[in-house]
Amino acid sequence: MKRLSVPSRIRCVALAVATALAGFALAPTVRAEEICDAGSDVWVAAATGNGASVFGLVWTPFDREEYGWLAYAPLIQHELETQCDPSSPTFAAKLAAFQTRFQLPATGQFDPATFQVFRGLWQERRPFVMARLAHICPDPPPLRELGYLVAEEEHADRLTRLLRRDTLDAYRRMVTAARAEVPEIAADPELLQIFSGFRDPDADAARCVTERNCDGLRRAVCSPHRTGAAVDLYVGHIEGLGVDSTHPDSRRHMSQGATYRWLVRNAGRFGFVPYVYEPWHWEYVGEGEVATP
Repeated sequence: MKRLSVPSRIRCVALAVATALAGFALAPTVRAEEICDAGSDVWVAAATGNGASVFGLVWTPFDREEYGWLAYAPLIQHELETQCDPSSPTFAAKLAAFQTRFQLPATGQFDPATFQVFRGLWQERRPFVMARLAHICPDPPPLRELGYLVAEEEHADRLTRLLRRDTLDAYRRMVTAARAEVPEIAADPELLQIFSGFRDPDADAARCVTERNCDGLRRAVCSPHRTGAAVDLYVGHIEGLGVDSTHPDSRRHMSQGATYRWLVRNAGRFGFVPYVYEPWHWEYVGEGEVATP
């Protein structure tokens, strides 16, 4: 039996303890050709720290306290152009290079300041967000630019009928590719169904009043769904929680599924960009328009 080096044993023990405490296992995402323990002597401490904090960091990235950053790991891995586990030396080295690029301390360890840079990059890729920063609430498209979903594209949890035609065409191409490439998606027709597409601004405003939940996260006063280019896709859920539950456990669960991980790696080639807080929410910006790492 091959004997692990001391640094490797330290990493394995730290990750095993953190995983047991959290009740989650990191999804196997390493590419065969990628070496994830390169530079282990230099980055072992940072890698060990990341392996613990990915489950145990206590922080408030949005409006409520969270434990760990596992829900954000797939987007971070994609941004760093690595599929190496967050507890690996290669992940730490690439994170340090990212920190250097944005003039942050190059520790190789994840921290809230580094996350805010990632978050800023992801938000900048959403034209709707940039319009809102300019105090513009985009007008909804004319009805002639909207197309109807077919029944098998609609999720049973909600009824949504319309999307902008170019968004609907791109969505259909994306789903066809996902079902061809991912056995789990091909086996479950519910995955990638849409539970919210175009939402009439007047109807959304009425819900804001009646439900009193327009806080900018759960439902925005000026929602991207008014553009007809935003889609909420079913990517799985925890029993007892909704398909769009923002509970940290719910978002963490969704982020570790094969469907979300495929979207992170591939949705950009069909013109879709993510909203980091909601694993189900994607916005069409046009094929060839997505900035990739």
